[in-house]
Amino acid sequence: MKERILVVEDEPTIATGLRDDLELEGFAVEVVDDGTAALSRILEEKFDLVLLDLMLPGMDGLTVCREARSKGRRTPIIILTAKGQEVDKVVGLELGADDYITKPFSRRELLARVKAVLRRGREDPGPGKVYGFADITVDTGRFEVTRRGEKIELTATEFKLLQVFLEHRGRVMSIDELLREVWGRDAILTDRVVYTHINHLRNKLEENPQEPRFLVGVRGVGYRFDG
Repeated sequence: MKERILVVEDEPTIATGLRDDLELEGFAVEVVDDGTAALSRILEEKFDLVLLDLMLPGMDGLTVCREARSKGRRTPIIILTAKGQEVDKVVGLELGADDYITKPFSRRELLARVKAVLRRGREDPGPGKVYGFADITVDTGRFEVTRRGEKIELTATEFKLLQVFLEHRGRVMSIDELLREVWGRDAILTDRVVYTHINHLRNKLEENPQEPRFLVGVRGVGYRFDG
């Protein structure tokens, strides 16, 4: 079956271009131009990916992202931002977006980002392993993280990042290694994406994110998982 992508964009020209480019690549595409309608579709239907503009009527994109994640939707989200919206990019990632694309963007960049995020979402976790550290359990087969039996909601990218750290416990991972392992060799991303996702994981896993026990930064080198 074709992978389904929801495009949330209120500029008709951009929305049409996104639909055409994605349909040419074989995706099934639905377009909505309103944030409130977008949230309803995300909660009602199963999409493989959401392309989400930030400046929308009805409900802005950041609110859509926050509400979708708060209701347990793990659907991968790529936010679409205008030049100069650096703060919005960071906030979007902190709210659970998986990636961002800055307008104007090329067809090549769009498709590379879309395919990279979709690939992470459909990767076969294999038979699954269960990891434990402190009072947290990570079950890769069930795609589940719990603390004393209570579920911790992670996005697909956050889960993949945590899994990479668990597979390399005690070893310092450089930013380039993390980009390659989590986002793929063809990803066109800045270091800030890694920093933001690590901070997001710290906020969910660490008792004191300001003094992390598990996701430890090694100045000038990268990060080490000490759980």
